[in-house]
Amino acid sequence: MLRFILSLMTIGALNLTYANDHIALLGTYTGGESRGIYSVRINAETGALSDPELVAELPNPEFLALHPNGRFVYALTQGTTSDGGRSAAVGAFEVDRESGRLTALNAELADRGSLTHLAIDETGRMAIAVSYSGAYVVSFPIKPDGSLGPRASLIHHEGSAGPSPRQNRPHPHSVTISPDNRIVFVADLGLDRVFAYEINPEDGTLSSHEPAIVTVAPGAGPRHTAFSSDGESFYVLNELDGTITSCRYNSETGIAEPFERVSTLPEDFTGRNTTSEVRVHPAGRFVYAANRGHDSIAVFERNTESGALTRLEVIPCGGEQPRNFSLTPDGAWLLSAHQSSNDLTLFSVDLETGRLTSTPHTAPAPTPVCVLFLR
Repeated sequence: MLRFILSLMTIGALNLTYANDHIALLGTYTGGESRGIYSVRINAETGALSDPELVAELPNPEFLALHPNGRFVYALTQGTTSDGGRSAAVGAFEVDRESGRLTALNAELADRGSLTHLAIDETGRMAIAVSYSGAYVVSFPIKPDGSLGPRASLIHHEGSAGPSPRQNRPHPHSVTISPDNRIVFVADLGLDRVFAYEINPEDGTLSSHEPAIVTVAPGAGPRHTAFSSDGESFYVLNELDGTITSCRYNSETGIAEPFERVSTLPEDFTGRNTTSEVRVHPAGRFVYAANRGHDSIAVFERNTESGALTRLEVIPCGGEQPRNFSLTPDGAWLLSAHQSSNDLTLFSVDLETGRLTSTPHTAPAPTPVCVLFLR
């Protein structure tokens, strides 16, 4: 019988000062000072940041995802099998959107290794995750009460790897579900491909889709992907060569067709760098990407007709190793989380131009690697 080594606990409600505050959850690595998932509050008027508060204690909640109804949160974590082997797991929580408080529901094992990224389909009936180290995609059904059912699909990636030393084998890195909720795209850093699978929310399973792949430049190393709000553009952030591959998306066929590749770095940069996260502004006119090494955020203007990107600026992120960042739902603020310097930095967003302005608002955070806004 499977046995979880998970310490899931409920932490007390946060002391909210403003009813219209934005609330973000922080996923972390727990090898150092971190104990699990934290919550941070942003004053929607001034941008003032609260110090993070622990809202759930569990090992390595590396990535988080919100249920479409806003009542449940899902976190990657770890467990063990009955024979003592290490296993990846996904934990389900009920969330109080007014306080950020989390109440554990249950957790389900995936397979050996650890999980890297997570997404929930728009019906709220299916969770999909990937394992970078285990080279697989896994899915779980979600019950009406928000809890997870046992694993429904497990698909291992195979095939030839790319030219970089880090591409010695398949490395699925992220999952992104299409706006029509038909297809999940899985970026595989090791294979220089983005794989496509059809999703089946009725039973939580995955099935094959044709065409099955989008191919990027050799050695690019696709990491994270994002759709534009109109569903017509699909952007692939390539970790190893510091680029974004822009694709046109045909919702009828489920085909993402690459048509350009743009750099996230200044032309004169010659140091080592890897990218981490890509986000599309809620208004659909701007795209943002984070650089680690250069430690910056790249800002692009998006042509809403063609989907093409024009780089506007690349600005310092305010910390070391920006592993993740996210925009507030209204698009007015960008919160950057820095894995190596253990802190957060807030930027204001010009809603007309998309450009970022640094603010004095920062906060300490233990090894933050994911930012998820609840509101």
